[in-house]
Amino acid sequence: MATKVRATKTRVATGDSLVRLLGEVSNKDISIAGGKGASLGEMTQIGVPVPPGFIVTADAYKAFMRQNRLYERVISLLDVVDINNSTTLQETAGHIQSIIRSAPMPRGFKPAIENAYTRLGEGRVAVRSSATAEDLPDASFAGQQRTFLSVAGPKNVIEAVRACWASLFEARAIFYRGTNGYGHQGVDIAVVVQRMVQADASGVMFTVDPSAADPTVVFIEAIYGLGEPLVSGELSPDAYVVDKTSTQVISRVLVPQPWLLRQGDSIGGYETGTVKVSVPKPIQQRQKLSDPQIRKLAGLGLRLEEHYGVPQDIEWALAGADLYILQSRPITTLQKPSAAQIEAASNLVAILAGAPASPGVGVGRVQVVHGPRDMSRVKDGDVLVAEMTTPDYVPAMKRASAIVTDRGGRTCHAAIVSREMGIPCVVGTGNGTHVLSNVSVVTVNGSTGKVYEGDQLSIMLPAKVQAGPSARIRTRTKLYVNLASPEAAQRVASMDVDGVGLLRAEFILAHIGEHPRAMVERTGKGDEFIQRLAEGLETFASAFDPRPVVYRFSDFKTNEYRNLRGGEAYESFEENPMLGYRGCSRYLAEPDLFLLEVEAVKQVRLRYPNLYVMLPFVRTVQELQGVKNMLEAAGLRSSNDFQIWMMMEVPSNVFLLDEFLDAGVNGVSIGSNDLTQLILGVDRDNEKLVNVFDERNPAVMRALERIVTGCSRRGVTVSICGQAPSVYPEMTRQLVAWGITSVSVAPDMIEETRRIIQDAEVHAAAVLSKA
Repeated sequence: MATKVRATKTRVATGDSLVRLLGEVSNKDISIAGGKGASLGEMTQIGVPVPPGFIVTADAYKAFMRQNRLYERVISLLDVVDINNSTTLQETAGHIQSIIRSAPMPRGFKPAIENAYTRLGEGRVAVRSSATAEDLPDASFAGQQRTFLSVAGPKNVIEAVRACWASLFEARAIFYRGTNGYGHQGVDIAVVVQRMVQADASGVMFTVDPSAADPTVVFIEAIYGLGEPLVSGELSPDAYVVDKTSTQVISRVLVPQPWLLRQGDSIGGYETGTVKVSVPKPIQQRQKLSDPQIRKLAGLGLRLEEHYGVPQDIEWALAGADLYILQSRPITTLQKPSAAQIEAASNLVAILAGAPASPGVGVGRVQVVHGPRDMSRVKDGDVLVAEMTTPDYVPAMKRASAIVTDRGGRTCHAAIVSREMGIPCVVGTGNGTHVLSNVSVVTVNGSTGKVYEGDQLSIMLPAKVQAGPSARIRTRTKLYVNLASPEAAQRVASMDVDGVGLLRAEFILAHIGEHPRAMVERTGKGDEFIQRLAEGLETFASAFDPRPVVYRFSDFKTNEYRNLRGGEAYESFEENPMLGYRGCSRYLAEPDLFLLEVEAVKQVRLRYPNLYVMLPFVRTVQELQGVKNMLEAAGLRSSNDFQIWMMMEVPSNVFLLDEFLDAGVNGVSIGSNDLTQLILGVDRDNEKLVNVFDERNPAVMRALERIVTGCSRRGVTVSICGQAPSVYPEMTRQLVAWGITSVSVAPDMIEETRRIIQDAEVHAAAVLSKA
């Protein structure tokens, strides 16, 4: 009988810099606890049922690497490896991991971890990697680092922690960082140690349907036992769909389950803690969760979606009558399947069918892969066919035109990674590796879950929807994109977009993790700050070159700066940080830190002159002129190939529009979020005022009209980068009618917004012709 897991509030007395309890961290502590640890801490603080545990911090990892002088050895090996050569990559990764696993624990580390484990109550635990770049918006590090289940005994826990550190340099993790713009020293790792839940059932929950991008439902997958076989794709799950409004189960697909994974009976080493157990035949066919349990689980999912404000990808477990949340992270990829893709193939006969996991259509030569060692056989444009995929398959998946698996559901590894990469994928076919073994070329429809023999692309994608330059819509109004995550740069750059209208600094700074003042004064790492910021900026500039990339200088508020390592020593408490020490006021007060960012921009522009800059939260004309003088003194002066923009997000910008333009900016971008808050005097995060905050309010619309028409009259570029154009198409139409130069939206709104702009321009031309 499963026992209920109860949280503990006992504070670890020693080694606080090395170990933290889950309840002591939150989402603001990613640099300390990693993405997974910070999320678990956040959920613990808001009362979501999470198994108790502690975190071996990222600071502990960095101290371990420094004291053993491992950084230099690791980077020297990575500098010469070809990440696209699977064989040499595997060999180098194995060598690095061996170095890390054999390095001694520094003094004080073992007692700190042992003390925390004892206070947790000892017994079996899950030891889970938590990288500082995982579980973030626009990033999905699914399975990149290791997790060890059912670890028991202090010696095994310590060894599992060290193995998690080493897994930061597994081949799949090295490849992922290398191809997505993350520096190897820019990602650290914490380790979460949690009381092991003896799961009767477990699974994954999306607070939207991930394959159809349907926001009105919750999608749940469930298997008996521990959840590892579901994520890996070894077992195909039950699937339940819950209506968000009524929380009623509106669809269920039951899949027989022949075996389950549970905790082992013997302690063993840190890698031998689970065993496969046969499921009795009468139980194999049953629904894994009862309807009341499904509804209760969906309720937890909706609570987390409301708390975080975005759809969530959630791992859960059922122990006895108790549900536990094991992880919650933003859904990084949602794509709506094209109606043309779904309907155009109605006259074709499929040779194989499974679950639609990642929308789109791909065609290529079949390559059946039986394990990671076969990855080199998969060439660019092949269709990868496997029993299931693991993170080791990622290099081959990246080369594939489509992916087909025998096992797995819509939340397995293959599905998650395929959606992120934008590769069509069909999972859970049952016998795809057998059926396709003698087929040369196939067409895979990831929107319907069907596989067809031969090249059927011309039938399934009529000319009007085929990808390629001829299919792209051209508009007078530029369409830009808002971005923050380096790993999304290449993918979004391939879309029908004219550049980056808002590149936020905050994501890159969060990865650096340390307060810039602390880096300059305490650790003497000002040059490192410049280098790491420049690396992040170059990822975007190179991906979009020669299209413009408008970088908004850092606009952290004091409470956000305090959360960076060392920040508490430099940031005072403010009652209202949104109106506090931020933006241009901060640059003028601390010019040495501002010039670090300026130097990073200058370094990138030596290779990529398409990088422009934008000044946030400019309160007065004098502030604007003062910061412009600093930029010019540093060598950044407006020219034919360099532009300086400013954000329009303070009411003074509207009232004194001409005076701000007279100060000499090349462009402005309307920050509709802050501008709406300040015009209406409303906090958009206050749930009691949610109905008051509306960018379509007449006062806000009048301000927008004044900005757009005033800039147009002066011949100054005018854009908008707030959330409003991504939410309200009618606002986009009005902005185009007023003559806005460009609109910058979230990546998932690019295609729809381009069509809206085209329609608005046609309508505006028709009105003008009648005038």
